[in-house]
Amino acid sequence: MEIRLPKLGEGAESGTVVSLFVKEGDIIQKDQTILELENEKAIAPIPSPEAGTITKVYVKVGDKISVGQAILSLSGIGTAPAAPAAPATEAPKAAPAQETQAAPRREVPGIPLPASPSVRKVANELGIDLTQLRGSEHGGRIVMADLRAYVERLQRLTLQPREAAPEIKKAVSESVDFSKWGSITRKPLSSLRQKIGEKMVESWTTIPHVTQFDEAELAALMALRKKYASKYEKKGANLTLTSFILKAVVAALKKYPIVNSSLDEKTHELIFKDYYHLGVAVDTEQGLIVPVIRDVDKKKMLELSLELAQLAEKTRQRKVSLEDLKGGTFTVSNLGGIGGGHFTPIINKPEAAILGVGRGKNNMLPLALSYDHRVVDGADGARFIRAVAEALENFKEKDVKI
Repeated sequence: MEIRLPKLGEGAESGTVVSLFVKEGDIIQKDQTILELENEKAIAPIPSPEAGTITKVYVKVGDKISVGQAILSLSGIGTAPAAPAAPATEAPKAAPAQETQAAPRREVPGIPLPASPSVRKVANELGIDLTQLRGSEHGGRIVMADLRAYVERLQRLTLQPREAAPEIKKAVSESVDFSKWGSITRKPLSSLRQKIGEKMVESWTTIPHVTQFDEAELAALMALRKKYASKYEKKGANLTLTSFILKAVVAALKKYPIVNSSLDEKTHELIFKDYYHLGVAVDTEQGLIVPVIRDVDKKKMLELSLELAQLAEKTRQRKVSLEDLKGGTFTVSNLGGIGGGHFTPIINKPEAAILGVGRGKNNMLPLALSYDHRVVDGADGARFIRAVAEALENFKEKDVKI
């Protein structure tokens, strides 16, 4: 007997398989959840209408299936031994990354949701919709152990990288015939631009971003820069604002080492780095490239200014090596030379944060810190960006002297 996808509800004719709980050879019960299906409305558990032994599974995680499509084949219909259905809190091991979806499920006939008042009270206090759970007790009754397992699963999933959803990939790959509305010109996307796009999508979809804004008052720093600019020029260096920013960032990173860390998503460990290798976003004709200046904390302002200019030029000429682009602990993206104020930079994974710098006006410099909220709390994010601003506002003349 073939089990087919039942009607999903008004206006819902298809969906994407986000979890598959069975395999060939499994013995299943009537009303046991066999998969979870996501469409534009919600995530719904799909139960088996019959008991039996699975002889064939026709779908896999990521497949888009429609109402009436075959899901699996059963033999020995109605002869499966009586046994409680496996709790849904244990089943989704096949594809945990997709389970970060928290949309309420539609209730499906045959899947009761009974629970004691104490379970309902705890679920209500935690803001958990019990329709998200499948009870492990007789008749699908939800007990405290089911609720605890569900919460633990959510905690694990928050530390796991999130894969791009199949629906997103498909939407990106679809072409629109814009020539229907007027004249167009097509230009191939460069491989670098494609890589930049892939990196940005990965960072944005796998890291929970928070952006903190602040400003630094630069009157004293600009006077200091003006005083020493000519002396640096005689040494072949340009004393830019970026050099000051890099030094200010290092000072703040030393005060708040959590911002200089990275999250190991496989081991769920924080990696604290005892070095300060800062990436500097460079605008090139091919796209944004981020070379890394190593050991910024150990370099004098003159050495740092010389290296910054040389590395930026190498980057624009596409002469930087792959090694020049690796090993960064924090990134600075300074758009002040182009214009604009605050903006929300995207974190350069696997770093924990990035500083965006806008164009200064009336000696006020706009700063924007985007950070990984799995790693950095809001309070530390606010303290860090304030520490950067204070380091710029109180820059020591002894650190600029040649």
